[in-house]
Amino acid sequence: MRKLMLVVGARPNFMKVGPLIRAIEKDYKKIFRPILVHTGQHYDPEMSDAFFRDLQIPKPDYNLDVGSATHGVQTARIMERFEPICEKESPACIVVFGDVNSTLACALVGAKNHLKVAHVEAGLRSFDRAMPEEINRVVTDVLSDFLFATDTVAVDNLKREGIEDDRIFRVGDIMVDALFWGKEKASRSGILERLNLATRSYAVATLHRAGNVDDRDVLTHLIGIILRISRRLPVVFPVHPRTEARLKEFQLLDTLTGKENNDVHLIKPVGYIDFLKLIMDSRFVLTDSGGLQKETTLLGVDCLTVRETTEWPLTVSQGTNVLLGKTPEPETVVNLVDRMLSGEGKKDYTLPELWDGRTSERILNVLRERLA
Repeated sequence: MRKLMLVVGARPNFMKVGPLIRAIEKDYKKIFRPILVHTGQHYDPEMSDAFFRDLQIPKPDYNLDVGSATHGVQTARIMERFEPICEKESPACIVVFGDVNSTLACALVGAKNHLKVAHVEAGLRSFDRAMPEEINRVVTDVLSDFLFATDTVAVDNLKREGIEDDRIFRVGDIMVDALFWGKEKASRSGILERLNLATRSYAVATLHRAGNVDDRDVLTHLIGIILRISRRLPVVFPVHPRTEARLKEFQLLDTLTGKENNDVHLIKPVGYIDFLKLIMDSRFVLTDSGGLQKETTLLGVDCLTVRETTEWPLTVSQGTNVLLGKTPEPETVVNLVDRMLSGEGKKDYTLPELWDGRTSERILNVLRERLA
C-alpha cells in the first residue's frame, strides 16, 4: 500500500482534499493510504475546524501548528516542521493543493528530499507577481512531478513555461467534486433563517486579499461600494479575520454597522455547507476570491470580482464572472448591479470540459499508474 501525504494549510485546501479522501475510501483504499498533514496556516476554528466538520474530513494525522506570520517566517516554520514527518513516513508521493504558503513549503521539502510531489490545480496564472499566491504557483509547478491541471488554459501555461508534457495531466477541477457533493447538504442549511433572509433577495460580499484589505484607500473604496449595493438589497459580508483586523485598524467598522447601513450583515466566517447555501441562493457575489469565481460559475450565480487579473479566465470567457478591477467606479458597479437585478446578468455560460465531479478519480488513476 502506497502512502499519499496530503497537505492542507488554509481554507481553500480543505475543500480540495475532502473529495480525494472520500474517493480513496470508496475505491482506492487497497492501493493508497492517505496521511493528512494540516500545517495550521489557518488555525482559527472558524477558518479550520468548521470546514473539517462540514466536509467530513478526518482528524489530521499531523498538525504543525505554524500559525500566522510573515510569508518568509511562515514558510520556514512549515518546512522545518514538515521535513521530520517526511523522513518518518517516507511517502510515495506528497500531494499539495492550490497556491498558499503551505503548498510551496511542502513541495520544496519534498523536492529537496527526492520525494515525488503532485500539485493539484497546477498551471493557474494571474500573471501578477505582486500576488504572493502567484509566486507559490509558479515555483510549486517547477518542483512538482505530477501537475494536475484544471483546464486547457492551465495546460497551455505550463507548456509555455517549458514543463514537459509527461508531467502534465488535465484532470478537471477538484472543487467541482466538492461542490457536487455539498449541494444537497447545503440545501438543508438553516443559515438564511438565522439571518432573517429566507424570504428576501440578498448579495454576498467577501474580501481577504492583502492587496485589497491591507491598503487603507483601497479597502475604504470597496467598503463604499458595498454600502452603495446595500441600498439596493441586503449584503451578507462574512468577515475574514485579516479583514476584520484591518476594518478595526482603519476605523471602518462603524461605517459598516451604523444604523443607516443596517442592510450590511457582518457575520463571522461560516462553514462550507452554510457558505455554499449563502452563495446558491444569492442574487450575486462581490469578491476577490479565486475559489468563488469558480463556484459561482458552477452554480450559475453572477460574480463581480474586484481584482485586476484572474487565475480563472474561463470563468470570465465562459462563466458568470465579471472582472471589475481593484477600485472600480461605484456608479459602474451600481449600474451593473441594477442590470443583474433586472435579469440582465450573464446567462450564456458553459462549464469547462472535465468539470464533472470526477477529478479525484482521474488524479488517483494517474498516481496508481505512475507510482506503481
